[in-house]
Amino acid sequence: MFKKTLILLICLGFFPFHPALFHPVYGIKPAEIEGDMAAFASGKVAENEITVSKSAIFLNKNGVFELQDTTTKPATYKNPVFEPDLADPTVIRASDGWFYAYGTENTWNDGVHHIVPIIKSQNLVQWQFVADAFATRPHWKSEGGIWAPDVTYVNGKYYMYYSISTWGDNNPGIGLAISEQPNGPFTDQGKVFDSQTIGVQNSIDPFFIRIGSGRNLKNYLFWGSFHGIYGIELAANLKSTLGNKFKIAGNAFEAAYIFEKEGKFYFFGSTGSCCEGADSKYKVGIAVATDIKGPYLDKNAVSIINDGQTGSAFLDGDSSTGWVGPGHNSKIVTDDAGNDYFLYHAIDVSNPYLPGGATRRPLLIDKINWVNGWPEITDGLPGNSVQISPKINL
Repeated sequence: MFKKTLILLICLGFFPFHPALFHPVYGIKPAEIEGDMAAFASGKVAENEITVSKSAIFLNKNGVFELQDTTTKPATYKNPVFEPDLADPTVIRASDGWFYAYGTENTWNDGVHHIVPIIKSQNLVQWQFVADAFATRPHWKSEGGIWAPDVTYVNGKYYMYYSISTWGDNNPGIGLAISEQPNGPFTDQGKVFDSQTIGVQNSIDPFFIRIGSGRNLKNYLFWGSFHGIYGIELAANLKSTLGNKFKIAGNAFEAAYIFEKEGKFYFFGSTGSCCEGADSKYKVGIAVATDIKGPYLDKNAVSIINDGQTGSAFLDGDSSTGWVGPGHNSKIVTDDAGNDYFLYHAIDVSNPYLPGGATRRPLLIDKINWVNGWPEITDGLPGNSVQISPKINL
C-alpha cells in the first residue's frame, strides 16, 4: 500500500525521482512501520524485503521519520535545520566532503538515548542522523553526561574533546576520544583534566584550536563555565597539557569559541541560562584580541576578563520570533563562496521540551555579515524566515 501511494505521488509530481524515495517509510510515523521503534533502535528499517540504514533517516518537527534526499541543492532554507535536538553543537567538514555535526547526549523522540549523536549533511541545511559517537559512555568518571563535544580533524584523525558532568557537579572534567572516521566510533583516551587537577571550577565546554605553523605551531584547549574562561597549551600528542593555564574571560561566560580571521582572534561566549525551556535566557556575546591569550575587548574597548562583563551583543532570543536561548555555537563554517555561517542551538517556544523533560534544542544556522571588522547576524536574532542556502560545491 505504501509503495502504491508513493508511486502515485511521484507520478503526480509530488516527489523528485530518486531511488531512496521509493521506500515505503517516507513520511510514515514509526508506529505505522512494521517493526516500529525496535527497528529504529536497531539501526535498520526493513519492510517488504527492503532495508534502509537508519543513517538515511531524520526526525522532522512532528516526530516523524523521513528519508533524507541528499541529491538536491536547495536554494533556500528555513530554521531549524535539524530536529528534535542537537544541543551544544560542533560542526566540521570532513575529508569525505560531508559536513558532520556532534551534540550533547540526550534522549530523542525516537525513544533512544543518544550518547553524542552524529548527523551529517552535504549542504549544511539538510541533515541526517548517522550514529552515536560512543557505544558505551567513557568510564573514567563514575557519573555524569557527555556534554558539549568539540571535534577537530587533526593529525589525520578526528579528535573529540568532551565534558563529563552532572548539574551541580563539584568535579566535572574534560576527556578526549579519537576516531579514524568522522562518523565514529570514537575510542576514548581518558581524562585530560578535571576541575580539581586543573584548579578551575566547573571545567566543562572544551574548545580546541591550532594556530601557527612549523616551529610556531601551537595547540590550545579553552574551557570554562561561569567561573572564568581559561586556556592552556597542549603537548604534541594532544592528550596532555604544557605549562600553566591562563585566563581570558570572567564569570559571565561558558562555551567559549575563538575564530581567527585576518590577524585577529574573535571570542564568542554564551551567557545566561541555557536550559529552562521557553524561559531560557541564553545569548552570545563577542570580543576581539590581537593575541590568542588576550586581552579580549568588546566594541567599547572594555575587557571581558573582569567578572560580569558580557562582551558586545551578537545573538539573543526573542519569544515573539519563536526562538529563545540561542547559544553554544559550533566552529564557524565558511562556504565555498567565502561566506561565514554560524551554527548553534536554540529553543522553539512552542515546543521547548523533549519527551523526557529535557530542554529541546534544535540546530539552527545563520549567515554572518562582517561590518567594520565585527561579525553580525541580521537583527541579532535567530533567523525565522526563508534564507538563501550556503554555497556548497558538491
